[in-house]
Amino acid sequence: MKPFVHDDFLLQSKSARELYHRYAKAEPIYDYHCHLSPQQIADNHAFTDLTEIWLGGDHYKWRTMRANGVPERFCTGDASPREKFDAWCATVPHTLGNPLYHWSHLELQRYFGIDQIINPASADRIWQQANEKLAGMRVHDILREKQVAVICTTDDPADSLDAHVRIAALGISTRVYPTFRPDKALGVDSPGAFNTWLEKLGAMTKLSIETFDDLLTALKKRHDDFHAVGGRLSDHGLETALAKPCTHTEAAAIFAGAYAGRAASRDEWVKYGSYLMLEFGRWDAAKGWTKQLHLGALRNNNTRLLNQLGPDTGLDSIGDFPQARSLGHYLDALDTTDELPRMVLYNLNPADNYIFATMAGNYQDGSIPGKVQFGSGWWFLDQKEAMEGQVNALANLGLLSRFVGMLTDSRSFLSYTRHEYFRRVLCNLLGTQMERGELPDNLEHIGGMVRNICFANARDYFRLNLDPIFTLV
Repeated sequence: MKPFVHDDFLLQSKSARELYHRYAKAEPIYDYHCHLSPQQIADNHAFTDLTEIWLGGDHYKWRTMRANGVPERFCTGDASPREKFDAWCATVPHTLGNPLYHWSHLELQRYFGIDQIINPASADRIWQQANEKLAGMRVHDILREKQVAVICTTDDPADSLDAHVRIAALGISTRVYPTFRPDKALGVDSPGAFNTWLEKLGAMTKLSIETFDDLLTALKKRHDDFHAVGGRLSDHGLETALAKPCTHTEAAAIFAGAYAGRAASRDEWVKYGSYLMLEFGRWDAAKGWTKQLHLGALRNNNTRLLNQLGPDTGLDSIGDFPQARSLGHYLDALDTTDELPRMVLYNLNPADNYIFATMAGNYQDGSIPGKVQFGSGWWFLDQKEAMEGQVNALANLGLLSRFVGMLTDSRSFLSYTRHEYFRRVLCNLLGTQMERGELPDNLEHIGGMVRNICFANARDYFRLNLDPIFTLV
């Protein structure tokens, strides 16, 4: 009996199979956005058991377990690793139609050679076999086996970069870089957390941060530090782009209020954030960086669980925010002064795919192919149907051939199968169009495009040094 995950999984035509096996499968992985721990990479971390590597920090699985009636102690609580694993195995049979069904079986097959269908009856065998394999598997083994060429982690300006310096000195084949994500710098609406973060940033930069100009100085220093260790990307998680006019004097006054303990109003927060986002964009442009905008998440909806568990625990959803006008204003403000950096725009609401794809097209300036990218489907849209929607929108309204491809956006080292999943979806989509006569029956031409989307486009677009020597400024 053929295993559920087999060589031609998701590939529904001869052309799709040829595209995947000849042009996509062997390409290295360029993971330009993720939430992996640089500390675990630096330490070449060894995982205790399957629960740690498979379920730890995975809010996708936690959400699904809760929906299946699993008590919280088996998701994020004090249940034993085996109890949490068993709770997940009991949930998987109920995930038919959910991408987690595909992903979970892919992960077990690709990392542990396990073809078992996941359910309570197979739990003992899976637990034993996976843990036996895991005992001889460390982080560097995973990166080498999966041909991961580049990893860009997501790092707060107040985070130490020591782990990145250590990784560079190890000489492993995977190049690992930090990504500058200063979301907490916008936290003037929550003075307590904001001022605590300012103290942490001040300690990292050895600067006293008491004024808005002090903050700008500290952030610019960290931007320089990230650049010195090879970082060439920034990232921002926002509901919408921020582009409301704000003077330096106004921003400084809003900062002063938060520093004194007064929460900024919504209008003040938008103005203050708009000022900072323009500054960040100019810094990126001056250094030749790429800016990423992750737009559209409605976060922390469940107050009770938020208070119990904290953020990033599966309490977020797609937001229905108006996107076009503010995004256009932000891109235009930077473009007007010729300070628009390379930009990747990630959309979380499938209803807005055409808005994002057409907005990216407004700011192509002929300097490089695909300067402003309509980024891959992320979070709730990194499954088959939504991947196809993103690819089709880009193909219809831009140049799919210049797309920089997939990323993991994950905290798990088992998520590299998402690149395989995307490649299979892409090849199936294009192969189906070839079979229908909507694309020419030219494997070399279309296969070359597939190969570029899998790796070469990202390599050429992000311009990260693949053989760096790091020195901190």
